[in-house]
Amino acid sequence: MAVNGGTCSNLIVSFGEMLIDFVPTVSGVSLAEAPGFLKAPGGAPANVAIAVTRLGGKAAFVGKLGDDEFGHMLAGILKENGVRADGINFDKGARTALAFVTLRADGEREFMFYRNPSADMLLTPDELNLELIRSAKVFHYGSISLIVEPCRSAHMKAMEAAKDAGALLSYDPNLRLPLWPSPEEAREQIMSIWDKADVIKVSDVELEFLTGCDKIDDESALSLWHPNLKLLLVTLGEKGCRYYTKSFKGSVEAFHVKTVDTTGAGDSFVGALLCKIVDDCSIIEDEARLKEVLRFACACGAITTTKKGAIPALPCEADALALLN
Repeated sequence: MAVNGGTCSNLIVSFGEMLIDFVPTVSGVSLAEAPGFLKAPGGAPANVAIAVTRLGGKAAFVGKLGDDEFGHMLAGILKENGVRADGINFDKGARTALAFVTLRADGEREFMFYRNPSADMLLTPDELNLELIRSAKVFHYGSISLIVEPCRSAHMKAMEAAKDAGALLSYDPNLRLPLWPSPEEAREQIMSIWDKADVIKVSDVELEFLTGCDKIDDESALSLWHPNLKLLLVTLGEKGCRYYTKSFKGSVEAFHVKTVDTTGAGDSFVGALLCKIVDDCSIIEDEARLKEVLRFACACGAITTTKKGAIPALPCEADALALLN
């Protein structure tokens, strides 16, 4: 793979939304019944960027925040965590997005979003820091940035610029159905950029949604394969993950921990994976090494479920190694 921009910076650039999750102080209650909420920074692409830097990698975030206290707080959190913030724009006319997240008794989540429109939806193609995007060795994104214009066009331009510069494209759809006009629109738009990605991670729930099949097996997973794909991952929560490449497929078991909140577990998994393959993409072609990296990623995902909120729970490398050993 070409080293882009003549640099070996091994930079992972994450594109999309950053917001504040308000998580109930008590688990297993509805939003209406919650006595109070904990303010937790979140947004999947931002979580991935911080997951990378916590593990010792280099990351930047590209997106738009409100020119408000919450927006500046979030930009500050990125910088505190060593994430480059020169891809962030601030919107004077729109607020930073908020999400109220209910933690059910089983640690799973329900969402209520406040974005009408929020600043992240208003990022325009002209506002992109293309120099930063072109310096990415890995460019990571989700699907929430595809929901409305102008952010969708910004997403497409950023993805194209990264690809042209030789970056590995990493896609985690991170399905949030309440944000889409309809399930059909969600499926169509998520799949509209499917064949551009080199690495794709879906959850078991997303696999069911995208294939329309309630079986979680190799056949349904491989129905999502496309010719340019290098690695397809299906995360299975407490059952670990399955992996598929052109040459081999298999599974990695999960680590059993006391789950408090699953928010950010998938982002932690993705950040850990990208952190390892950014240095050496050939890992994807070597099953033994890939399995080792996926065990590390599963450990990072598991640790993230042991605390409330995503970013506060993201592990450092020592945490993950302690669980592995």
